[in-house]
Amino acid sequence: MSSKKSKVLMRKLRRPFEWLGVWIGFAVLTNVTHKGLFRICDFIAAVMYRFDRKGRRHAAENLAAIFGDGLDPRRRETIIRGSYRNMARTVGHAFWTCKRARARVRATGEMSASGRAFLAAHRPAITVSGHIGCWEILSQLAFLEGHVMMSVAKDIGTKGMTEMLMKARMSIGQEIVHADGAFRVLMQGLKAGKSLGLLVDQAVKPSDGGVWIRFFGRPLPVSAAPAFFAAKGRAPIATAWSRPLKDGRYRCETINFYTPDQARDIWGLTQRIAKDLEGVIRRHPSLWVLNYNAFRKTPTAEELAKLEAKEREAEAKEAAK
Repeated sequence: MSSKKSKVLMRKLRRPFEWLGVWIGFAVLTNVTHKGLFRICDFIAAVMYRFDRKGRRHAAENLAAIFGDGLDPRRRETIIRGSYRNMARTVGHAFWTCKRARARVRATGEMSASGRAFLAAHRPAITVSGHIGCWEILSQLAFLEGHVMMSVAKDIGTKGMTEMLMKARMSIGQEIVHADGAFRVLMQGLKAGKSLGLLVDQAVKPSDGGVWIRFFGRPLPVSAAPAFFAAKGRAPIATAWSRPLKDGRYRCETINFYTPDQARDIWGLTQRIAKDLEGVIRRHPSLWVLNYNAFRKTPTAEELAKLEAKEREAEAKEAAK
């Protein structure tokens, strides 16, 4: 069987289980306490860890990119298990907040003082993060600070499944835009005073708006959307993430701030945002989605040459300061 046919078959075999997961999300997770949510999600994470061989392999590869090959095997396993747990809890949170969304987000999340100050001073604004911590709560907390938030959703499973998951994410009042054709809709929203919440730590083909940067020293094409929107929409950027607290809640913490003028250097700002996320991931690797095949794309010789030229140009600018 060819690789393409094998992938199609696997998608068909997974589909009933994906729908089962969505049903559990809406029928079960919405009706439990926050502690109960964590218990269920931790069980699901343990099952996922046990059977997701490919995901565990990707996780080990990503850890090697972050820390090299010298990571103790037991430490590596602990980090990977933690990553599955964090991912399950975050997805569970998206379903859990389908009911009484505002009350539940207020009870389980808090915005840092720097985050509140940034959001109070800038309307609209662009918040940028990655799949680390509880990424779903970031835009929810910004919404509670009075911002109309717009985010992007990619296809997950079937069209119907994608629509149901988008509905879950919109429960608090934020707007979710499908990835296809999202640029125009997001720009219109930004010009109308709506804020954007974007995740930028996964591969995006250059033909879809990605630019090659370095992520943990390796070439990776990521979305340059935050810089484009900031420059064209004259909106500032805050890079941020949601830190899990010991009591089960989350705190949104800002990492860095960028002006629309800084965003005019599209490549430079995209690389700086990646560095912001790198710093958090290095400190908290178990809170990043490690089972994602981050470095599956390889630049062509021409793309690599352009990336290296950009890096030399950036180094020259820095040396000239």
